Amino acid sequence: MSSLQATLNRERAVRVLSGWMMLGLVLAVLAVDAGLVVARALQGPMIAFFILSLLFTAVFILPGFFSLQPNEARVLLLFGAYKGTVRDSGLHWGNPFYSNGQGVTVMSQLSESQKKHSKNEAGTPAHRNLGRNKISLRARTLNGERLKVNDKRGNPIEIGAVVVWRVQDTAQAVFDVDNYENYVTTQSESALRHLASRYPYDGGTEDEISLRSNVEDVSQALRAELDQRLAKAGVVVDETRLTHLAYAPEIAQAMLRRQQAEAVIAAREKIVHGAVSMVDMALRDLAAKDVVHLDDERRAAMVSNLMVVLCGESEVHPVINAGTLYT
Repeated sequence: MSSLQATLNRERAVRVLSGWMMLGLVLAVLAVDAGLVVARALQGPMIAFFILSLLFTAVFILPGFFSLQPNEARVLLLFGAYKGTVRDSGLHWGNPFYSNGQGVTVMSQLSESQKKHSKNEAGTPAHRNLGRNKISLRARTLNGERLKVNDKRGNPIEIGAVVVWRVQDTAQAVFDVDNYENYVTTQSESALRHLASRYPYDGGTEDEISLRSNVEDVSQALRAELDQRLAKAGVVVDETRLTHLAYAPEIAQAMLRRQQAEAVIAAREKIVHGAVSMVDMALRDLAAKDVVHLDDERRAAMVSNLMVVLCGESEVHPVINAGTLYT
């Protein structure tokens, strides 16, 4: 087994005691203590029992309570050893010596301008500290910044993407990477840069996939690459989508002129092809219906006139010839 495989962790689901049952036990102990105080029976051994019961409750019972919301999990660590993950929502009670960890700060993946507007009155970023080794299993959205990269042909472009992701394996997210949120952000940017270098902005042939023309294919390719990159962190990608795609400002005008030229050439090609078909049809119909007999010179003149009429952009003004073609 390789060293990489040896370091991978896998989530183990465990069940802990119901917090409501332990809450009933705490209330029973407090009721007994209160009864002793009311009965004024705190004499001799009862004083020691009263003190020990309060200390036991405060030190060993109360720290074991924790609650989980839907789509929330807690990783249980006992003196550095991974004991499992609790995913069931509700009030729970576990070993009071389970590590509480440093807490996990949950923030929306916003752009820099959005983060400035997400601060509270104290000027600090708005966030929710889960604490106690809790991890959110909810779907999260990473709205990446616009990146300036080179496409397959070396043209500088601007590209941005949104990634919808969630934690699937809590053990991998906590133990296999240092900070899984930063890991997702960094790997998403790296995957997007790599993706942009694999495809051209515009396709040169009909079978070539391009960033602009094949958005669905490009999004699927980005999701597949992110799934592979983020599997180490126990993260699964639900959806990816390009949110911004444009040429870099320094070449945008030149590329726009090139696109306009290509559009004009394509339009001219269709016009000429249609005009040739119409001229051919007109000549065949005239010959088939014996309307007029044309020699090669008159036929060439008629073809020239029809092509000018059909392909010209300006309005055609007919000229009446009072003579003949040969005078």
